[in-house]
Amino acid sequence: MTTYTARPIEPAALAELRVVDDAGQPCVPYTATEGGSPLRCCLRPFSAGERIALVSYAPLRRWAAETGAAPGAYDEQGPVFIHAEECAGPAVDAAAYPFDRPGALRTLRRYDSEGRIVGGRLLEIPAEATEGFDKAFAEAFAEPQVALVHVRAVEYGCFQFEVRRP
Repeated sequence: MTTYTARPIEPAALAELRVVDDAGQPCVPYTATEGGSPLRCCLRPFSAGERIALVSYAPLRRWAAETGAAPGAYDEQGPVFIHAEECAGPAVDAAAYPFDRPGALRTLRRYDSEGRIVGGRLLEIPAEATEGFDKAFAEAFAEPQVALVHVRAVEYGCFQFEVRRP
């Protein structure tokens, strides 16, 4: 059982991204010929034959619009895969964190309530992945100024998911 909640991209943001992404580019759906890459709408890997899209997403910008924060230079965007059409979202399974392949490298970037980066941590996902993530998030939220944590893949810098202060 996970201690923290991994958040997918919100449905309202997904609806917008399926038209125009955060870089101002139109969404171009296609049918996946192979699977494996993470979908940020339902927090699982996609399979061959699914209709998906690769879009540019600015997670901090979206969060700032919700909260009134002003992240300034920390507002970054990058590529994420989403379903091309509306999906059911993540399965209700808090037994594990998404994309928790042991040995994979993740960076956990910490942000304050204004959206400014206040630290980060490299995590090599251990064999006991849930416990490893729980420990890293507990360490982050032990700092009172941390409002949220973005998990990113080290290899490509792609946004994986967000965890907010409980």
